[in-house]
Amino acid sequence: MVGREQERYDERFVHFIVLFNMDEDYFECHEVMEEMWLEEGRNTLYQGLLQAAVGLHHWRNDNYSGAVKLFTQAENKLASYPDVLMGLDLGMLRQDMARVLAPLHSWVNRMVDEGNRASEAAGETVLTKPGPELAGPPPFAAFRLLVQDDELRRLVGAMSQIPLEQRLHAEDEL
Repeated sequence: MVGREQERYDERFVHFIVLFNMDEDYFECHEVMEEMWLEEGRNTLYQGLLQAAVGLHHWRNDNYSGAVKLFTQAENKLASYPDVLMGLDLGMLRQDMARVLAPLHSWVNRMVDEGNRASEAAGETVLTKPGPELAGPPPFAAFRLLVQDDELRRLVGAMSQIPLEQRLHAEDEL
């Protein structure tokens, strides 16, 4: 039974979901998924999931243009996949990214426009901080990967019971 589960869902894939949904540790999501992505021949599904996590990481760290770039790339990578694949609701993930991408993209464009106007007025080519009339960026709002498969849900639940530090450093002890 355990061998079959390991073949169906790589432990790193399960760990990625736990890091994404429970820990909201998007940097570690990147580390875990990048390893799988490289081993699996640069699979675009894994790359899209990785980019969604990195988009959240950038947004949380106030790198709004980086977030827009990564969410856009993730949307493009995941667009051709069915709504449910590998136990995940990719349709919902695409909707969540579109929902957050619209206001982020709008804000980044307004920042660039405002910076360009200020630079042109001063005869400079550098971006400046926006004026007080420009509202702040959309506040960070994490979204989750919706798990549709009961087996995957059980594996994610079991792994989430292991403390984060123990999960992150399990390979170091081997």
